[in-house]
Amino acid sequence: MKKTVLVGVTGCVAIYKACEIVRGLQKAGLRAKVVMTEHATEFVNPALFRALTREPVAVGLFDDAPGDPIHHISLSKEADLFVIAPCTANVIGKIANGIADDLLTTTAMATTAPLVIAPAMNVNMYESAANQENMATLKRRGVRFIDSESGYLACGDVGKGRLADPDVIVSEIVEMIGVKRDLEGKRVLVTTGPTIEPIDPVRFISNPSSGKTGFALAEAARERGAEVCLVAGPVALDDLPDVETVRVKTALEMLDAVSRRFDGSDIAVFSAAVSDFRPKDPSASKLKKDACDSRLSSIELVENPDILATMGARKHAGQLVVGFAAETEDVVENARKKLVKKNADAIVGNLVGDGKGFGTDDNEAVIVTHDDVVRIPLMSKRELADAILDWARSNQA
Repeated sequence: MKKTVLVGVTGCVAIYKACEIVRGLQKAGLRAKVVMTEHATEFVNPALFRALTREPVAVGLFDDAPGDPIHHISLSKEADLFVIAPCTANVIGKIANGIADDLLTTTAMATTAPLVIAPAMNVNMYESAANQENMATLKRRGVRFIDSESGYLACGDVGKGRLADPDVIVSEIVEMIGVKRDLEGKRVLVTTGPTIEPIDPVRFISNPSSGKTGFALAEAARERGAEVCLVAGPVALDDLPDVETVRVKTALEMLDAVSRRFDGSDIAVFSAAVSDFRPKDPSASKLKKDACDSRLSSIELVENPDILATMGARKHAGQLVVGFAAETEDVVENARKKLVKKNADAIVGNLVGDGKGFGTDDNEAVIVTHDDVVRIPLMSKRELADAILDWARSNQA
């Protein structure tokens, strides 16, 4: 489950930077939900934040909120962290003095989540005795401030009061809320989904892989800071933001896409269910069943290249190669054999069939290495992805 950051937005020229903050939080794997003051809507229409977050945007204290008769209470309970950025002198003063007269300030009063404030205002307002006293009061109460920067201000003055850089704000929030960023600077390559091998234009050989595990791996790696490439066979899943997604159909196409990107990767995870064989001579036109075409009753197959073994033989020092083994029995034994045969560093083995594995939203698995077996209990595929990356990160040279 993603942690939720409630982003409070107040009426300030720096409001455009709140869009960058929301996107940065999303890239870090956090759910961002926005609450605006009515003054803020004079600068930016709430529709913009709805589009960015795909969440309702809270504004009015007495707005209708389906299923939420006391909206400021439900918002306050939903937040794992509440950040107000940009935060005006007016809102700082209200919170410091216990004034709760709109949705944002009532939510700030009600929440038990950590409160973070990133001020933005004119230099004279920032340095005023009232604002400094209000900030000091909030700091004594445990409110965390991401302080303003000095520079040229929107009003034309020069001095302190400019909103901190969005990257700095996001970085501090990520650190406070405990999101891992341990793959920054790393390149992660993931394969996922099935491949399809055409018999004719309307028939093919394939398997029921949904690609969910590979997409979860790519998402988890991206959120932990990696540069990610996802090579996906035909699946009904949308491209992930900020992930290079290469769509392929056949095993040969997947091999070509992987070969172009493998050498530059630090961690390569091969979760795709690649078809072992393909028809030797696929027909350019539909084969007719009623014509008793012999090519339908007897399809000559040829072996596809083994992508994992090919890349395992090619891996360089410091590179980690992880394969998958979908088995119906003897998972650990079969994974050990595959580990040696493919020259991999680890094989993630799991049972499939009888409602397990393919197409499900959760799974249990084992990570088999040359000297260990790590058993992973039943969990969501997103959690499984993090468990696999935890292992990879701790075992990479």
